Amino acid sequence: MLTKKHTAWKKNRKFGDKMGGRLRTKLADNVFFRCHGLLPPSPDEITPIYIVDNPSRDFYFPVSMEEVESALLKLPKEHTKHLTYIWLKKIKKTDYLDGNTFQACFINGKKIALVVLYPFPKNNMMRLGKTKPLDKILNFYKKYAIQLGEDETSWFLVWSNESIKKYYLDHLLLYVVGRSLDSFYKRYYSKAALQKRENFANNYASVWMRNLTETYTENSTLE
Repeated sequence: MLTKKHTAWKKNRKFGDKMGGRLRTKLADNVFFRCHGLLPPSPDEITPIYIVDNPSRDFYFPVSMEEVESALLKLPKEHTKHLTYIWLKKIKKTDYLDGNTFQACFINGKKIALVVLYPFPKNNMMRLGKTKPLDKILNFYKKYAIQLGEDETSWFLVWSNESIKKYYLDHLLLYVVGRSLDSFYKRYYSKAALQKRENFANNYASVWMRNLTETYTENSTLE
C-alpha cells in the first residue's frame, strides 16, 4: 500500500505535486538522460520498437505491449510513422511517493522519438492530494474512475482494472501521440507554448477516441 505520502495523478498526466522547493521535477529535468542508452533504429528495423520493463512489486502496467500496438495500428500511419520506440517503463517507488513521476511522456531528440508509458499502483488508487479535487478534475476522470474517497493521507479515486485499461488506451496513449505530433512537427518548446501543447494533445485524444469508437461501432453493426 502506498500510504506514506500523498501523490496526485492530475489531469496533466503528472504524478504528484513538485515538492522540496524544486521549480521542475527531477524526471522532467533529466528525462532524456535517463533514456540515453537508446540508439536510433537502423534503417532495416521495423519501428516503433517496443520495450517492456518488469514493474516493481507495488505497480503494474494496465495495458500490454500487444494492446498498445493494436491501438496504434488503428491510427493513420502518418500519425505514428515518426515514432521509434514505445517503452512501458518502470518507476521507482521513492520517485512516485515524492511526486516525481509522470503517467506518460514523449521524448524527441538525437533521431529518437520515444513514447513512454509508466505503470499504475496495484491498489488502483489515484491519490489527488489533501484538498478535495476541483470539479473540473473530477469531471475529467468521471467516465473512468469508479469512486472518490478520502482517508488520513489524502483524497483519492478508486479505479477498476478495466477502467484504468480503458483510460490508458482511450485517452493517455492518444494524448501522448498528440504530444509527439505537436513536438515533431510544430516544435512548441517554449514555456509560453505549454498550454498550446496541452490543448493540442487533449484535443487530439478527444477527437481520435471519438473517431475510433465510431469506427468500431459501425464495424460491429455491419457484422
